[in-house]
Amino acid sequence: MAPPDVDGRDIPDGRIDVHTHAIAPQLAAPAPGRWPTVERTAPDRARIMLGGSVYREVDDRCWSAQRRLADMDADGVAVQLVSPIPVTLSHDKPAAPAAALCTQQNDFLADLCGQAPDRLRALGAVPLQDVVAAVAELRRCVLDLGFAGVEIGTVVGTTELGHPVLDPFFDAAADLGAFVLVHPVDQTLDPRAVGLGLGFGLGMPSETAIAGAGLVSRPPRRPGVTVCLAHGGGALPQILPRLDRGASLDRPGEPLPTERARDLWCDSLTYDADSLALSVRRFGPDHVMCGTDYPFVVRETPAGAVLDDVDPGLAAAIGRENALTALARVSSAPRR
Repeated sequence: MAPPDVDGRDIPDGRIDVHTHAIAPQLAAPAPGRWPTVERTAPDRARIMLGGSVYREVDDRCWSAQRRLADMDADGVAVQLVSPIPVTLSHDKPAAPAAALCTQQNDFLADLCGQAPDRLRALGAVPLQDVVAAVAELRRCVLDLGFAGVEIGTVVGTTELGHPVLDPFFDAAADLGAFVLVHPVDQTLDPRAVGLGLGFGLGMPSETAIAGAGLVSRPPRRPGVTVCLAHGGGALPQILPRLDRGASLDRPGEPLPTERARDLWCDSLTYDADSLALSVRRFGPDHVMCGTDYPFVVRETPAGAVLDDVDPGLAAAIGRENALTALARVSSAPRR
């Protein structure tokens, strides 16, 4: 399946939402153990199960292209990038069944997006705990299924995203010009934040900040991959000056984390124009894209509402133009 043209000519007018989620209404466990599964409870309802307990109630917005397109039209969204629900990424599980779960999810995403290829683009799942298998599934996603890229978590078991063991994966993503959405998984958050009941408000942005800090504090990887931090980059924009100060003392003469952050991208899901302005300042006005967390209760409604409070030119860049630039990377990448 070849991806559609993304130079803007064949895409309807409207915003491009790079941060949305979907899940198959029948997701089976790939092996015994605490794997995410889905149980259908009604034609338009299901529950995600984790370890025999209900993790989340969901509805058909998670698997119905027709329902999704109706909501997009109502919100003025031209295109969605559709990625797995983060709890299903399973980077901390045994590699072989995790790879099987990725295959299930990617086949579902291919079918979902194939129903409206001019409006829906997929970001697949990869078993990042096995780098060789992750590269193979990344290549299948982009080259065979026509995906824009993949979604990954902020940490792989106990391995940080900046660790050199993951370099082959990011090299392959660069070769493909792939879009890589980095999204925290609520199962790996700081227990203190969770214990305070602040997993969403504090745990997720903190987790993203740790992953992002690791990326901007290690030697640069090959250019070409679009590494996009969810939720406006989490707390990373706020702490970059402190990282700079530490780096200037520990590694004098090397590029500072604030400079390195301009190699990253983020979405606009900050819920606040002032916070978005800081993300724009840190990552650059050409490296911020619209993201909403559709279809969940925490989503921004309407899509891109925060952009109503920013300069119209910047709003146009974040709402559409920057995403077209990012997607053109994978569109023009060499194909086998």
